[in-house]
Amino acid sequence: MYRSHVLVCGGTGCTSSGSEQIIKALETEIKKVGLADEVCVVRTGCHGLCALGPIMIVYPEATFYSMVKVEDVPEIVSEHLLKGRVVSRLVYDETITEKGIQSLNETDFYKKQHRIALRNCGVINPEDIEEYIGRDGYQALAKVLKEMTPDDVVKCLLDSGLRGRGGGGFPTGRKWQLAMGNQADQKYVCCNADEGDPGAFMDRSVLEGDPHVVLEAMAIAGYVIGASQGYIYVRAEYPIAVERLKIAIAQAREYGLLGKDIFGSGFDFDIDLRLGAGAFVCGEETALMTSIEGKRGEPHPRPPYPAVKGLFEKPTILNNVETYANIPQIILNGAEWFASMGTEKSKGTKVFALGGKVKNVGLVEIPMGTTLREIVEEIGGGIPNGKKFKAAQTGGPSGGCISAENYDVPIDYDNLIAIGSMMGSGGLIVMDEDTCMVDIAKFFLEFTVDESCGKCTPCRIGTTRLLELLNKITEGKATMEDLDKIEEIADYMKQNALCALGQTAANPVLSTLKNFREEYIAHIVDKKCPAGVCKSLLTYSIDPDKCKGCTLCAKNCPAGAITGERKEPHVIDTNKCVKCGVCMTKCKFGAIEKK
Repeated sequence: MYRSHVLVCGGTGCTSSGSEQIIKALETEIKKVGLADEVCVVRTGCHGLCALGPIMIVYPEATFYSMVKVEDVPEIVSEHLLKGRVVSRLVYDETITEKGIQSLNETDFYKKQHRIALRNCGVINPEDIEEYIGRDGYQALAKVLKEMTPDDVVKCLLDSGLRGRGGGGFPTGRKWQLAMGNQADQKYVCCNADEGDPGAFMDRSVLEGDPHVVLEAMAIAGYVIGASQGYIYVRAEYPIAVERLKIAIAQAREYGLLGKDIFGSGFDFDIDLRLGAGAFVCGEETALMTSIEGKRGEPHPRPPYPAVKGLFEKPTILNNVETYANIPQIILNGAEWFASMGTEKSKGTKVFALGGKVKNVGLVEIPMGTTLREIVEEIGGGIPNGKKFKAAQTGGPSGGCISAENYDVPIDYDNLIAIGSMMGSGGLIVMDEDTCMVDIAKFFLEFTVDESCGKCTPCRIGTTRLLELLNKITEGKATMEDLDKIEEIADYMKQNALCALGQTAANPVLSTLKNFREEYIAHIVDKKCPAGVCKSLLTYSIDPDKCKGCTLCAKNCPAGAITGERKEPHVIDTNKCVKCGVCMTKCKFGAIEKK
């Protein structure tokens, strides 16, 4: 038995900040001071507070160290682990109170969260099946195989109100019920782990921190619909997730939790991985299945739906990682438990990747119905540098921008659609007053143009034409008639594109046009970017009253556009200026302005 456990985040974010080196240094220092038999170092998944990584938590005290560096390790070992004295300079400041160090669950970031899909992330070693089993792992599968019929499981999911967490929010129980009712000699269970939205890392974090929960849920799905084979389609750019899935599958097979005659029930089920090459369109179910089959990842018309004719033309169900991560807990705790959380039509919790202009960037799981204000101001810690909230993008390239007018709207599937956005997989990017909404729309559309598979004309040509119009606007070359063209093309795409990628590609444009139309008009009529972002519409100038003639701006200008004698006011030649902003960055006297 160990007297202390040191949990170090081993998710992608903290790994990129050096957590692997910290773990090695910890193990070396602990051995050096003779504590190897008393202190255990555990590599976990994501704790959620990515802005503070690398993260380390020491138990049983639950001391939360943030932004730990390798050079901090000897002090932590000698002071905390050897002498029992907390290294206060490294402790997360919000856990420090007058009465001492409080629980993480009492901090603003965590106290409004309710972790179901993320319940094991940051808590267990994802590479050790014993730790998952120690947290009630595979008990739901045992209960299903020993005590429940497929109809019982479907009823449980329907009563729980669980809806798909990957986009459209289709009822999970209904999807399984449809596949269950179709007879075939073979059926398949698929997991969509091809998370491709800019700024989204929810599914990746679950796979890195709790891979067994997905395996368990997929096995339950296989039992319900009568499938013996599952596939997890995960993008190859997630090397940590892929490696931990491989370890988890091997362990589950070794323990008899995948393979033949699971729990002596006569039920056979196995899972294999298929790596995606980073095509965003393969998040669409028919394109994903086509890719698993070894063909070019392109969508095809529906119906027939995958529940009737899916992978290898057999009945198939496809859910994303977060959807599966909820299922074992619903089975163990009951439908009423899950349905007691959330709103009338959107039950349970939702995981969001909170990013952009917000203090506490990271992963959050909140009950459906939580307002955007609560997420940004309380959980997220507000917007840095005293800036004001301007908008938030949900649903990635398929979603829309929510303005400050809807800051207090409860977030659920139906409310987001009503205000011109969508839930999507759960990316939530916050923007402040310095953000140009036309530029944001262009950013998402550039992504969609690159990711369109090109199979259908409305998407292939429509996205290109929309991007051309947005470029005209940001370059100051557009007319008011171009706004009408945008709406006409967007409507045509929505009605005629083959899959959801093309049908929703114009959403960021339409939502910004609806909520921030005055910015579009300023770009077109006044030839100005109110946020000072669009380079073609900017003009840099030097205030002669503030300029001290220090020559720093002239020395650093890459275009040689600034002239002037030493200790005399300088001047910018606007014909030479490339609008890079270096001069403004270098000026120590605030003499350079952009308009």
